[in-house]
Amino acid sequence: MDKIIISPGKYIQGNRALENIAQYTMTLGARPLVIADDFVTKLVGERVKNSFSAQEISVDFEVFGGECSRNEIDRICQKFCDNDYNIIIGIGGGKTLDTAKTVAFYQHVPVVIVPTIASTDAPTSSLAVIYTPDGQFSEYLFFPKNPDMVVMDTGVIAAAPARLLVAGMGDALSTWFEARANSISGKATMAGGSSTLAALAIAELCYKTLLADGYKACVAVEQGVCTKAVENIIEANTYLSGIGFESSGLAAAHAIHNGMTQLEECHHCYHGEKVAFGVLVQLVLENAPQEEIDTVLNFCRSVGLPTNLHMLGVKEICMDKLYNVAEAATAPGETIHNMPFTITANDVLSAIITAHHLGSK
Repeated sequence: MDKIIISPGKYIQGNRALENIAQYTMTLGARPLVIADDFVTKLVGERVKNSFSAQEISVDFEVFGGECSRNEIDRICQKFCDNDYNIIIGIGGGKTLDTAKTVAFYQHVPVVIVPTIASTDAPTSSLAVIYTPDGQFSEYLFFPKNPDMVVMDTGVIAAAPARLLVAGMGDALSTWFEARANSISGKATMAGGSSTLAALAIAELCYKTLLADGYKACVAVEQGVCTKAVENIIEANTYLSGIGFESSGLAAAHAIHNGMTQLEECHHCYHGEKVAFGVLVQLVLENAPQEEIDTVLNFCRSVGLPTNLHMLGVKEICMDKLYNVAEAATAPGETIHNMPFTITANDVLSAIITAHHLGSK
């Protein structure tokens, strides 16, 4: 199997970077459609319009409906077809960005991704997570290439609620552990081959950066300021985790997250919050050393990531419901089958219960 590493065409990170969005993107297309929800449009819309106005470029906005579903994608594609746009710019959170990537794919135009939060590693990836209109996981959609450009305005991101940055740390927390498992099993990564040394090094650096700067970044963002630690965590949550997971592989942690979308009680939780608990479940499945589990637990507690089912909103432990989660997590095609050993639904159920009690102590 060939070794493959993939990444966005260009990654830009800096304070006030959004004010230069037109200058960065005009080489890709001069008739942009911006996809953003109502809140984000009010937050940064004028800055974006002013940037394009300075370059004498007309820009239109389309309000994102809130769910990256087939219905929403089809709706925005129709808007695109009714006009003469030649570039898509997605501004906002993970579901907005995945929708922008998907619309750009179907319309055969470049896509520029502009996160306003650092809550997932979705921005740099060549895939989108598609949900049902009511928020349940539906499918992964894979694209032939990564986004043409990713622009991270750290001033905007640092001003977002701290919980969003912390959720991104939960998503990034899984990167090294899933990459490690995938490397041992030798299964193909999201990039379509085996991992390169560079991708594994990036995945491990992601984990080390979280441990070194995660708590400091959390404290800074809670005070509404952007420090070097915040800059490092934004890069870890987005670029290091994005390249790390895609070119080194997913495994059990994300499959557990997908299974947990079956629990209505967890629908209020962010992707990364559920993934963080999935990391604990994966470590139990691996029978990881207690020292490693304690390190992960201590990190989660320091930044406020959930370590048990109660913290995810599950008030009563129902074995039947959890078995449904385990069945969904082990469905054919799920990333849990990238683990270096066979895993059944019963294995997952046992690991969920054990992880819950380890994280409750």
